[in-house]
Amino acid sequence: MDTIEYKRLATDLALTDPPTLDHKFFLWRKRQTNFLTKTTNIMSTLRNKVQLIGRLGSKVEIKNLEGGKTLGKVSLATNEYYKNQKGERVEETTWHNIVAWGKQAELLDKYTDKGSEIAIEGKLSNRSYEDKEGVKRYISEVVVQSILLMGERKANVSEEADLPF
Repeated sequence: MDTIEYKRLATDLALTDPPTLDHKFFLWRKRQTNFLTKTTNIMSTLRNKVQLIGRLGSKVEIKNLEGGKTLGKVSLATNEYYKNQKGERVEETTWHNIVAWGKQAELLDKYTDKGSEIAIEGKLSNRSYEDKEGVKRYISEVVVQSILLMGERKANVSEEADLPF
């Protein structure tokens, strides 16, 4: 064992005698615990995290709820491309239910339209409800935590407005 390593070991454990197998195991376990703690901290930030880039399937549906809360619901289409066994390129579209609250719902309403490209980050939420016939339905939604508007900005000019050109 190197003198430098022994000195570090001695200061870590306040040892006066050369380290034994038990001390080496303790140090190994301490390093492993530190690694696991760091890994756990990183993984806890990734827990239930969804990131999607896609296009809106419709205009955001806004509801103003009691207490002044704003709810926005919209569908988001994401595309995935792959080659099948014949070598042909296949496009697969997946639709996601998106839910935004408060300012994020208002921003989506103000700056997006059907077909707008956005990136969202949020968490996956599963819930159930009863439809009009009393049948229990289950739905998965992505609750938005952050939004990135991509592509062109929505025009704020109506088609009937007089344009200067």
